Amino acid sequence: MNALNFAFTFINLFLRKEQVMTPLRSKMIEEMQLRRFSENTQETYLKAIAGLAKHYHKSPDNIDVEQIKEYILFLTNEKNLSWSSINTKTAAIRFLFEKTMKQDISFAIPLRKTPRILPEILSSDELIGLFECVSNLKHRTILFTAYACGLRVSELINLKVGDIDSKRMMVRIENGKGGKDRYTILSVRLLKQLRLYWLKYRPHDWLFYNGTKNKLSRATPQQIFKKAKIKAGIKKKVAFHSLRHNFATNLLEAGVDIRTIQILMGHTSITSTSIYLHVARKDLGSAKSPLDLLYIPNNCSFK
Repeated sequence: MNALNFAFTFINLFLRKEQVMTPLRSKMIEEMQLRRFSENTQETYLKAIAGLAKHYHKSPDNIDVEQIKEYILFLTNEKNLSWSSINTKTAAIRFLFEKTMKQDISFAIPLRKTPRILPEILSSDELIGLFECVSNLKHRTILFTAYACGLRVSELINLKVGDIDSKRMMVRIENGKGGKDRYTILSVRLLKQLRLYWLKYRPHDWLFYNGTKNKLSRATPQQIFKKAKIKAGIKKKVAFHSLRHNFATNLLEAGVDIRTIQILMGHTSITSTSIYLHVARKDLGSAKSPLDLLYIPNNCSFK
């Protein structure tokens, strides 16, 4: 088998989920499971390592530090990946070498500080337009639930019927980011929507399921949002996760204190929640521009 064929064989084996796998992939999965990484994080890290192997057409244990540096620069300068994407791939590579292969490469492959980018927030009219563009009952209920509860896509697809507590008007989020459970609020309007949805679809286990009665893939809610966004003519750079940003921002604008929002969002640190202070109109909207404080006669002559 030549080097190129070997490389692609390795890549395919590295990404396979069956019991047959390379020893290196098996060891990496064990190390991730010991640290209780989520399934999504494990899959993301494995894909990152497969990308490195594909780039050099060789197994990662035959790749040196200088080649890793060149690969990170390639992702930065040639592929133009975002800082967060590069950080994720860098973290995966460092995990493989340091935790799985026991080689310290942190001195040569540092994580880059990601700049703070404020999320774009949909206006009330844009939200209404987005929801009105979705005529399918299940699809609209999915978007309603994500926005009304401030859910990540992974939390939405993992919802079960029993997680909806209509007596306490709460929704239980089990095994959210970081493996944490929490409760969030249940909207009166969402409850009415969920009852309509239940009457038509009669879910038994997963609240939202696919054609085989299994839980939805992560891609399904994202595609629903993307189609609705296009149909509504929304030009802002928003995605499914933006509904969660809107949830927090709109609560803050409605007068809910930031500590409560932190709990509802499931943020470990208040720093993560404080970003919404920079986008909420509650405080920013009350500030007057210094230009508006100046008296400038309207009868100025212009040349």
